[in-house]
Amino acid sequence: MSKKTNDAISRSDRVLVAALAIILATASAAIGASLTYHPQTDNVVPPVVRVVEAPRPATDAVKTALLAEHKCLSEVLYYEARGEGAGGQKAIAEVVFHRMNKGRFGNSICAVVYEGKDKPGCQFSFTCNGDMKRPKQQEAWLRAEALAAQILTNQSPLKNATGGALNFHAVTVAPDWAETMDKTTQIGNHIFYKRVPRTRDS
Repeated sequence: MSKKTNDAISRSDRVLVAALAIILATASAAIGASLTYHPQTDNVVPPVVRVVEAPRPATDAVKTALLAEHKCLSEVLYYEARGEGAGGQKAIAEVVFHRMNKGRFGNSICAVVYEGKDKPGCQFSFTCNGDMKRPKQQEAWLRAEALAAQILTNQSPLKNATGGALNFHAVTVAPDWAETMDKTTQIGNHIFYKRVPRTRDS
């Protein structure tokens, strides 16, 4: 091999080595940059996450209404007949339900019990005579609450012992309205009445 050929090969080798060196340097710079790149997060705004409160299920409203009805029934049993035993208290509950079924006295237990509470002619005297401001007898109140729950769940069913009565009064009083109604029965210390049916002649 001539000296000229050796020089040509050595020159081409040097060019090849130099080109290879440039390629390697560029590649290593790119690889190094990619390995050390960390995006700046200081000014990055996090996504807004809105917490939407789920609507309350309808059962909450039903539960609240049932608890209110239970309380109103407990109150009428307690204030009107706490000394009458379960039979006397159930008779009072019957009057409440008869009135509610008629529709003109209110469409719920609470509406019936508290009808006219802000007027002199309240339907149940305890709602307007100040009795509710006095402390309750704890045992009697717990018994009234338990019986009200049993009535509402039909564990202690009402059997119309009052004969469809819409009104009652204690034996110790004689209200004027009693003369315009039919007496159905007496249970304990209460006398029960229903309305006299109107005839066409009257």
